[in-house]
Formats: sequence, structure tokens, C-alpha cells
Amino acid sequence: MTGPAASGENATLSTGDHSNPKHKRSLWAWCLFDWANSAYPTVVVTFIVAAYVTTGVATDPESGTAAWGNAMSLSGLSVAVLAPILGAIADQGGPRKPWLGVLSAITIATAFGLWFVEPNPSFLLLALLLAGAGSASFELGTVFYNAMLPEVAPPEKLGRISGWAWGIGYAGGLAALVVCLVVFIQPETPPFGLDASKAEPVRMSGPLIGLWFLLFGLPLFFLVPDRPASQIGVVQAVRRGFVSLKHSLKRLPRRRRISRFLIAHMLYTDGLNTLFAFGGIYAAGTFGMSFQEILVFAILLNVTSGLGALGFAWVDDWIGPKPTILIALGALTLLSGAVLLVSDKLMFYVLGCAIGIFIGPAQAASRSLMARLAKPDERTEMFGLYALSGKATAFMGPFLVGWLTLAFDSQRAGMASIVAFFVVGFLILAPLKSES
Repeated sequence: MTGPAASGENATLSTGDHSNPKHKRSLWAWCLFDWANSAYPTVVVTFIVAAYVTTGVATDPESGTAAWGNAMSLSGLSVAVLAPILGAIADQGGPRKPWLGVLSAITIATAFGLWFVEPNPSFLLLALLLAGAGSASFELGTVFYNAMLPEVAPPEKLGRISGWAWGIGYAGGLAALVVCLVVFIQPETPPFGLDASKAEPVRMSGPLIGLWFLLFGLPLFFLVPDRPASQIGVVQAVRRGFVSLKHSLKRLPRRRRISRFLIAHMLYTDGLNTLFAFGGIYAAGTFGMSFQEILVFAILLNVTSGLGALGFAWVDDWIGPKPTILIALGALTLLSGAVLLVSDKLMFYVLGCAIGIFIGPAQAASRSLMARLAKPDERTEMFGLYALSGKATAFMGPFLVGWLTLAFDSQRAGMASIVAFFVVGFLILAPLKSES
């Protein structure tokens, strides 16, 4: 799944021939990968599988929420440790697509494995292991995927391309959810002889997402140019990678703009990741929403998120990525706080969809801001640290939600911790001078 190495004409394309038709194909193949992989966190981590495991597999929603939170915390911690290391090693070794291919294959395999999770507490550990491993490999893969952005997008369109990819990703999540709803879960008589009493229509979402990721992810490996392989061996690449990472971390305190951004990104991304991980769980536990209702809500949320990502893509290139992020964080703070106060299901739908408008811009503009802050010769290295910042405290959000939910016997109390991450991230990012 690695595709051809960059050489000859492909190498030229990766250095900035943005008018070449082959480059345009590689750009769209790169964006299509967001369509492919975004279905995994949408269906598995946030909505269907998360809700199924916590309410259909675990003994009760509270203990299920806590167990899911612990699993996601360990997954996030592994990403925080491994992302900068793998990024630094890959930077020394050359091509990124072999790394992305292996990590994507792991995610796909765990998705297929979710079929074997039956609605019985004895299968809870299997569910947590598969979801945790799949989430970690998915997040690690984004290190190499994001690092390709400055090579497929011209500098003046970084915000637009990043935003378009996020928008396409939300559309992919939406399409996958529609398939799950219309084909498998909604029909009174499940297709293909699936047994509803054993939750097979819901469990089928795992293999569906695995196949989805595989089919739509392939064009990137054949159409997007990659860096040529270096002449150094694996052992030497590992050694150089660790040395490079060590030097980067030592220099980081003197790189005040990047350091401030990474700290802010660490905190507000923790809030976003926790929102993703527990959105479906909160809807099911607090509002008593069925799987079908959760899917309808998820579809509406993906529509507004995709529109927000696409709409703010031009705003990013117009006013800059930092103001775009601040606008998104301010709106997320107010709307998330409002969601915690309502008890009416219709208001939850309305406010939740409004939140979606600002999720995509916060993510897409963060990626373009990192691409703008990093020097051309250090982008892969910086995206490794960017991934680290996105997961360095990833255990904290799920842990707080799980712990506060148990301590107060209330999912509302647990979800309230998310607002604090948005507020603190906003305050740290606001003074940043993002001009190049």
C-alpha cells in the first residue's frame, strides 16, 4: 500500500508545480483520504460503537463510560509517546507513505475485529482493546498525513486546502453514518440475515468502516508523490530520529511562537477529542437517545461541521488561521456550556448542530497555522510535535469526564470539564503573534 516512491516527475510535483494536472490529482487524492479515514472516528470513537459498547456491552452506562474513558486515555497516552518518535524517525528515513500504510492497515484490522464484540459484559475488554488500538493507529497515521499538506497545497491556499479536506472528511463521516442507518440499523428486517437480538446490525458498522477506509484510502498511495528514500539504514534512521527529537525539544523553549501555539493546541484539542469521544455517549445516557436517534443527530452534526469547515476555509486564508481558531473556540465555549444546561432533546439537537459549525474550523485552521509557523525544512519534525501536543494531555479529558461522571453520578458534571479546556486554550493562544 505504499505506492511509488517520489522520483523524476513525481519529485518535481512535490516541490511546487501546482498547475500540473498530475499535481491536482494528487491534491484531490490527499483530500479524499480525509473522506476515507474520518469515517473511523465518527462511527467508532464518537457515535455508534462508543454508544454500543457503553450501553449495550457494559453492565451499565456509568461504568461503561468510565471504562471507555480509561481506554481512550491509554490510547491517547500511547499516541503522545509514539507520535514524535515515529515522526522523527520517519523524517530521517525519507518516505511517509509506508508509515501511513502500516498504521492505516492496523486501524482497518481493528475495525473488522469489532464485529466479534457481542452484547455481553464478557466482551467489554475485547471492545476496549480493539477501539483503543484502532484509535491510536488512526491518530499516529495523521502525523504523516498532515505533514504532506505543505507539499500538495500552494502556500497561499493552505487554509483552503486544509479546510476542504476537513469538509470532505465530515462528508465521508456523514455518508458512512447514512449507510449504517439506512442499510443496517433502521430496517425492521435487517439485511443479509443479520440477527438484531445479537446486535449484529450495529456490530456490522465495524467491518463497514474497515472496508470504507481501505477502498477510499487507496488513491493517496498511488497518486500522491512521496519523498525519496534516504540512503541510511533502519538502525541509523532510528538513532538519528531520537537525536533530532532531543534537539527539537531542547530548542522548543526558545521558539516562543511555536511553543505557545503547541501548548494552546494541546489544551483545546483535548477538549475537542473528549467531545468526540463522549458525544454519542452523552446523548445516549443523558437524553436517552436510541441508536437511531444518535445516528440522526450525528448526520445533522456532520452536515453542519462540514459546512463550517468549508465556509471557514476561505476565512482562514483571508484573516489568518489564529483569528479563525479564536472565533471557533469562543463559539464552542458558549455553545458547549449551553448544551450542559438544557434538558429538552430538541434543544440538544439545535445546540449540538450549532457546535458542529465551529469544530471543523478549529481543526483545519490549526493544521494550516502549524504549516505556516514551521520552517520548510522542519515541517515533518514540527508536525510530530504538533501530534504530541494534540495528545500530550489526551488522557486528562477522558479521565476527568469518567471520574466526574462517577463522582457526581451525572454525565453532565463529567462533560462540564470540556468547557474549561476551550477557555484555557483560547487565553493562551490569544497573545500569539502569528505573522511570518
